[in-house]
Amino acid sequence: MLLEMKNVSKSFSGVQVLHDINLGVKEGEVHVLLGENGAGKSTIIKILTGAYTKDTGDVYWDKQVLEVNEPKDAIDAGIATIYQELNLIPELSVMENIFLGHEQKKGSKFSLLDRATMREKAKKLMSRLGQNTDPDELVQNLGVGRQQLVEIAKALSLNARLIIMDEPTSSLSGSETEQLLLTVERLREQGITFIYISHRLEEIKRIGDSITILRDGAKVDTVKVENTSVDEMIALMVGRTLDNKFPKMESSRGEEGLRVENFKLNSDSKEINFTAYTGEILGFSGLVGAGRTELMRGIFAADSIESGDIYIFGKKKKIANPKQAIREGIAFITEDRKGEGLFLDQPLHFNKTIAKLKEIKRNGLLSIRKQKNVSNTYVESLKIKPNNINLLAQNLSGGNQQKVVIAKWLFTQAKVFIFDEPTRGIDVGAKVEVYNLINELVKLGACVIIVSSELPEILGMCDRILVMHEGEITGDFKVKEANQEIIMRAATGG
Repeated sequence: MLLEMKNVSKSFSGVQVLHDINLGVKEGEVHVLLGENGAGKSTIIKILTGAYTKDTGDVYWDKQVLEVNEPKDAIDAGIATIYQELNLIPELSVMENIFLGHEQKKGSKFSLLDRATMREKAKKLMSRLGQNTDPDELVQNLGVGRQQLVEIAKALSLNARLIIMDEPTSSLSGSETEQLLLTVERLREQGITFIYISHRLEEIKRIGDSITILRDGAKVDTVKVENTSVDEMIALMVGRTLDNKFPKMESSRGEEGLRVENFKLNSDSKEINFTAYTGEILGFSGLVGAGRTELMRGIFAADSIESGDIYIFGKKKKIANPKQAIREGIAFITEDRKGEGLFLDQPLHFNKTIAKLKEIKRNGLLSIRKQKNVSNTYVESLKIKPNNINLLAQNLSGGNQQKVVIAKWLFTQAKVFIFDEPTRGIDVGAKVEVYNLINELVKLGACVIIVSSELPEILGMCDRILVMHEGEITGDFKVKEANQEIIMRAATGG
């Protein structure tokens, strides 16, 4: 074994999040960690990388005890991590990002940078990944998929033997995902070991060798990918079978909920017009960069627009900023939950009520007691784990952080809900919970819009689908008339 964890446990504020974990990763394999949100995957990764210290147990690296007290200890051992949110500086070049923190010098450590050597090494590292990338290209000019490859090149420049990847394809297009999977396969053939976290089970079937399944902070089993079906993975992960991954509720179109007229995102864009109704779920599909998120941010007034009008339940509204959008009953569940959806250094009860603090005031002052009572209600109904409302949001898994964001908007009692990538980074069991929640919103008369890059999700949960390409709507389909081929044709401008 290259890496072993023996009887590793961890708790936060008295809540046990890992229970005597035993994990073995063989050299040259892709070892998948699979489990529902809150199962303990992220905590294991943070222990291995020095972000957390374990309470009990031992970690072995090449059969020797490894003490990881800070991230540098992991890097020195040969362990690198690529997180869902990339750790790159957009304004620097590919070469500068790859060697940031361990720059090559011409002589002593006080000498000038040896940019020629770094440029040549960066070129070779990117070539090793099958990329002909200019080392002097600014990272901000690259797509998300190529930026992720720069992260991998950075790990290789540190002589990493084990690369940990946390939901690496959650923000990638189909072609970018394919490129990443080919890169993982290429590096595995070169002897690089991977710990791979993903909720995309078909993806796991393709590149995984072994799977360790976690549930509620404990190890359930370690199995071979080739001997385990997708349904068996789900059953091991959630402790039950999921007969319906997309529990779409039948409903009838009601009144007009949101109407957007003559909407221009900038001076060069074409006008966008659409209407969303109660009683139906309106889906927005399209390739990365098609303008879907920009449109939703414009509606919410998170970004400025060139021109256009918004009508909410038939009444024209002037919305100049997000505060006014909230006042008019619009909820925006952003795709960037960490950067825009949460205060990571604040407890759950704060995050869940921040969008409508006036509801928890008493005599002009915030009522912490009322805040906590409200929060406890959502913890129970959304099955947020751990169920401790005093925990900081940064200590939750990605999926449970997303549930806190949704709880925040539920508390506002909004009438129009915009979900931008609502299940990104969420396990299949939690996805069903989110879908049932969306069904309930529709049942209660809310107007619901879903923006998603996952075509099965769009086809499985929406009643009507609008497709965008280069900032304009190129398709409008009832879900019964659509399939993946039809949507992709519209998404590519065909």
